[in-house]
Amino acid sequence: MKYLFSILGLALALNLFGQTCVGQWVTIDDNTGEKKSVVELYKKDGKLYGHIVYIFPRKGVEENPKCKECSGELKNKPITGMQIVKNLKWDGSAWEGGTILDPENGKTYTVKIWTENGDEKKLNVRGYIGPFYRTQTWVKATKEY
Repeated sequence: MKYLFSILGLALALNLFGQTCVGQWVTIDDNTGEKKSVVELYKKDGKLYGHIVYIFPRKGVEENPKCKECSGELKNKPITGMQIVKNLKWDGSAWEGGTILDPENGKTYTVKIWTENGDEKKLNVRGYIGPFYRTQTWVKATKEY
């Protein structure tokens, strides 16, 4: 009986852990450390998706920028409102198996998203192209952005 409660507790914790990614996250520029945008992650039909809800004003970035480097139907579309995270599935410890679009270069990457050590205020977002990857840390947004 003792083990049953432990197993149920672990299962509940893993399920709630998967929920911690849902919400708004501030993306940080790798080179400057400045805030770039706010991405809202949400679940639909058991999968994780995300779209850009805000772009921070920055020197050299036009107001209401368009995705100039994107191809197809996204070419020259506004970046604010654009869905950039698609079709991630929860594997028990991370969201993966979907894609993320970088609107600055128009490239789509395979992606894995997770929190580390139960820290619900930081999110690891790792984009892959083959064996190569880059990991960003996104920070939980406050209402003050």
